[in-house]
Amino acid sequence: MEKRAFNNKKYQAYLESIADLSLKPFHINPNVPLRYHPDVDDYTMSGGMARTPKGRIWLAWFGCDDNHETVLLLAHSDDGGHSFSDPDFIVDPGFAPGGTHISALVANIWTAPDGRLHLFVTQSIGYFDGRAGVWQSSCDNPDDNKPIWSLPARIWHGAALNKPTVLDNKTILLPISLWDRDVAKITPGRNSDLYPELDARRGVNIIASKDEGLTWEWRGYTANPTDRSFDEPMILEREDHSLLMYLRNKHGMTQAESHDEGATWTIPVVTPFSSASARFFLRKLESGNALLVRYNNTEHTQDRSHLTAFLSRDDGKTWEGGLLLDERQDVSYPDGYQDPDGIIRIQYDHHRECGEILMASFTEEDVLAGRNISGKVRRRQPLIQSYSALHGLPNAQ
Repeated sequence: MEKRAFNNKKYQAYLESIADLSLKPFHINPNVPLRYHPDVDDYTMSGGMARTPKGRIWLAWFGCDDNHETVLLLAHSDDGGHSFSDPDFIVDPGFAPGGTHISALVANIWTAPDGRLHLFVTQSIGYFDGRAGVWQSSCDNPDDNKPIWSLPARIWHGAALNKPTVLDNKTILLPISLWDRDVAKITPGRNSDLYPELDARRGVNIIASKDEGLTWEWRGYTANPTDRSFDEPMILEREDHSLLMYLRNKHGMTQAESHDEGATWTIPVVTPFSSASARFFLRKLESGNALLVRYNNTEHTQDRSHLTAFLSRDDGKTWEGGLLLDERQDVSYPDGYQDPDGIIRIQYDHHRECGEILMASFTEEDVLAGRNISGKVRRRQPLIQSYSALHGLPNAQ
């Protein structure tokens, strides 16, 4: 039988007819279908982790797959991460007429300085409709038996995978990536001609809030000049209040600087160190030092392996130490926080297709020494495990 040619014009008309469905708030649903529980779903892709002021740990991860069917799941721990609840909430925006899934593909969870828990979720028609959009919901009672989330509000176009940065002047900066028209990103595997008015902003856009996240405004922009990937940017404020931003590209990481609180940026250049093309974690610690968690396979630099923590005592000019968190293949997407007692907690996924989300705990001193000198280092602590990981199936090793 002769295969019918793809009708791009008809498909574009279909996308236009459902495009505004991604502008409607989603529901953070406490009724999580059993099929999305990790011991049934078997897919565990790292989203993020946050600690409330009272010590509860919230974990966000992606279920189903890393594609247009992706949903977001949330669970909590009240014993320091030794055990987690079944999924407490799911973000699954559902389907548009015609069967296209509205995805929750990119997200993170963050505790603001005022103690409120914030959830940032990217919503898109399918994997990426050319616009997408970052939404924010907050929770004032994250330690209660029945946490209540605010109605999600849309911040801007694009996707935000990483936590925001709070500057010394209390301004919150959220770097958002507006992806390009890569055929691998436009959903579902077709080119989209929608939203040409956004083409000049396809890159990293800096969104700022001066009122603790109640309202947001666009502030600045930059983009990887070549070999652009998903960006997944993170920002560090230096002692002189200039900003250092790391970005992901197709071969590793690049960096850019701003001297006006994110309004303008230098052109990103490749970092002096190598890393795999995957999400990393950058954060200022309570000491004023900076933490960077990246991949450090010196022989095969593009491998997602040898997840390692480094410390900088000079605002990111140099990185010292190197505490190996997990040397295995297929470890990725670190995120975390620092406890009030100084312990650093980093979560990440391993073999996400049929694997688990784990946590590493350590101190600054351990990072500088490159070994456990505090007696507090703990590696590979399971947080969420799939059926395959729980039962030691070969494809989860």
